Amino acid sequence: MNKDLKEKIKSLAESYYAEGHSSPTDVARKIHSELNINPDDITVESTRRRLSHHFEKLSRKDEQPALSQACDERGIDISSVGMAWSKDKKWSIQFRPNKDNGPSFEDMLQEHISEVKNHTFNYEKIERTVSSDDHLLVIDPADVHIGKLASSFETGEDYNSQIAVKRVKSGVEGILEKASGFKIGKIVFVAGNDILHIDTPRRTTTSGTPQDTDGMWYDNFLIAKKLYIDVLDSLIKVADVHFMYNPSNHDYQSGFFLADSISSWYNKCENITFDTSISHRKYYRYHENLIGTTHGDGAKMQDLPLLMAQEAGKDWSAAKNRYVYIHHIHHKMSKDFIGVTVEALRSPSGTDGWHHRKGYQHAPKAVEGFIHSQNHGQVARLTHLF
Repeated sequence: MNKDLKEKIKSLAESYYAEGHSSPTDVARKIHSELNINPDDITVESTRRRLSHHFEKLSRKDEQPALSQACDERGIDISSVGMAWSKDKKWSIQFRPNKDNGPSFEDMLQEHISEVKNHTFNYEKIERTVSSDDHLLVIDPADVHIGKLASSFETGEDYNSQIAVKRVKSGVEGILEKASGFKIGKIVFVAGNDILHIDTPRRTTTSGTPQDTDGMWYDNFLIAKKLYIDVLDSLIKVADVHFMYNPSNHDYQSGFFLADSISSWYNKCENITFDTSISHRKYYRYHENLIGTTHGDGAKMQDLPLLMAQEAGKDWSAAKNRYVYIHHIHHKMSKDFIGVTVEALRSPSGTDGWHHRKGYQHAPKAVEGFIHSQNHGQVARLTHLF
């Protein structure tokens, strides 16, 4: 981006800000339209990122005029000030300027609504015929941890948000390719399960455990949202999709918000259904199959069969093939209980410093899928390894 164009964008942004336009996404779109910017040269997303930082500075100048003047006189960027002193003859006062940790959920919700309004929905209903030789495909990218940071210098492998997205997309493509020998009549896409690595601006999980992170929490939320949309757009071309969300321990709040925003995105799409409740165990029946999913950090493995019988009693009695897919532990486990098979899934995510230090690594990294026939249960396991 040349200097003249930067100045034009900055000038227009400040004028829009003065008019009361506080959404960087809306302003970025207005600027691109007014200046007729070629998307191949500069994307709206890159402009939005620049404006987010610039709007923060403008907002802080409005809130702290005295501090802003002092910073301007000393050549200090006000957005970098985390603490300040105000001294006179009588008082010496230490204070923290009003500074948040990125956009609030309300701000992000408004940006999501704006994106939905500007999105061209071409989800015309796809008419499909039902066949007796149809199969169910379960696709389950488990424990993706978008926002996790791993360095090969410490752990022997690199992992970040870009690698996470690449692995999920290639994993889903790989599962679809491996499933091409079966007639797929329905897809269950299992979402959640630590799709995001952190849940707070302080870079911690929901319970407050610090994490090594890549990028800002709000950027990773948007990355995860785009990833889910890209994946679901590809899946509904193959078969109708049922989206099952599992709340999890790393992103109990933000994962729920993410799932809700995805269901809103597809609210006019008749080829996809959603189960995005906060319930920790979800169930779906496909002919004589009963599929349960849960994150795996709650109920004990041996209790899941009886919980399924209690919580999905009607479907339990109608199905003779019952499975629960669990996550959280990042490695393969499978056990047959009376009437139910419980299976833990591998994860595509890399090993961070804590897991490396504890020795919790070297399990195969993969995205997994499963083929279920209408009457005979799970007839194939599909694994895309990294």
